[in-house]
Amino acid sequence: MVTVNIGMLHYILDHVYGAFVHRTKISPPFFSRGWGGTKLELLERLISQLFPEVEGQNWPPSLIQPIWRTVWETQNACLREGVFRTPCDEQLLSALPPESHNARVAFLVPKDVPPQKMACVVHLAGTGDHTFERRLRLGGPLLKQNIATMVLESPFYGQRRPMLQRGAKLLCVSDLLLLGRATIEEARSLLYWLDSEAGFGKMGVCGLSMGGVHAAMVGSLHPTPVATLPFLSPHSAVVAFCEGILKHATAWEALREDLAAKEAAMTLEEVRERMRNVLSLTDVTRFPIPKNPNAIIFVAATDDGYIPKHSVLELQKAWPGSEVRWVTGGHVSSFLLHNNEFRKAIVDGLNRLEWKESSV
Repeated sequence: MVTVNIGMLHYILDHVYGAFVHRTKISPPFFSRGWGGTKLELLERLISQLFPEVEGQNWPPSLIQPIWRTVWETQNACLREGVFRTPCDEQLLSALPPESHNARVAFLVPKDVPPQKMACVVHLAGTGDHTFERRLRLGGPLLKQNIATMVLESPFYGQRRPMLQRGAKLLCVSDLLLLGRATIEEARSLLYWLDSEAGFGKMGVCGLSMGGVHAAMVGSLHPTPVATLPFLSPHSAVVAFCEGILKHATAWEALREDLAAKEAAMTLEEVRERMRNVLSLTDVTRFPIPKNPNAIIFVAATDDGYIPKHSVLELQKAWPGSEVRWVTGGHVSSFLLHNNEFRKAIVDGLNRLEWKESSV
């Protein structure tokens, strides 16, 4: 009788999917237009400013005022969409493509429950998640437990995608850092709005894959305790682009040519080393521990071809008190099959937070 290693099958599925999506000519590779020139230097400077000088002193989020319209309403729930100008400062705003200047959110809320008795989780986009639908499906069943879902459309994605960009394949390395930096600003402002304007009793932030890295950063930098829920995510973009399957989707030759035109001829190995240095800015282990480490739950896959196990464990080690839960599968299969485990982590993370004192 032949025994099949299911884990290996999941791992192979990731590689087959990766080869189909990233090695065929269906779509261009990531960073086909190089590093991003002066924008990259600006972002390297701005990201190093994220870290607070004094432990625990995070800069306050900007207040936003979304303009809402109702998409649909039932007896039990309401879906609204909101638009707001990104709260990024002028330097960041001028680096962002004009299409990304306005942020969009979908907001799915239970009806007839006072906000102070509700929780809300901000869901951030994974690589290639251009629409609201998948994340609304993840959050929808949580309405019964008085948990609202807020879905942010990422800069460079969906209606915020620059005209020349095909799909999720960002044109420059600087775009990846810009996307992350703007997402952090916007998500923190949304959490602040949910707290100060909408009056929610508890908040959380979650995301899959790239969205999980951003969720971890937002949870780290937010001034008050929030449930921090990174799913299938590495501790740094270095892992995704230099170790995992996405290294086959990166335009290394274009990056080498871009450097050769400005600096000096380099081997491909030196180009990869440069990429590691740049993307080390996204290393979440360098970020402060979130205010309530007990409310951090990572969900990771046992046979993930995109995210190696060591990456998840590095972040758990850097944030003592956090929990890692393992689901059986690869990146792609877990993404499709383990929504119930993601929902359970959201509920459990929120349960580990205190209710906010009502000012009423």
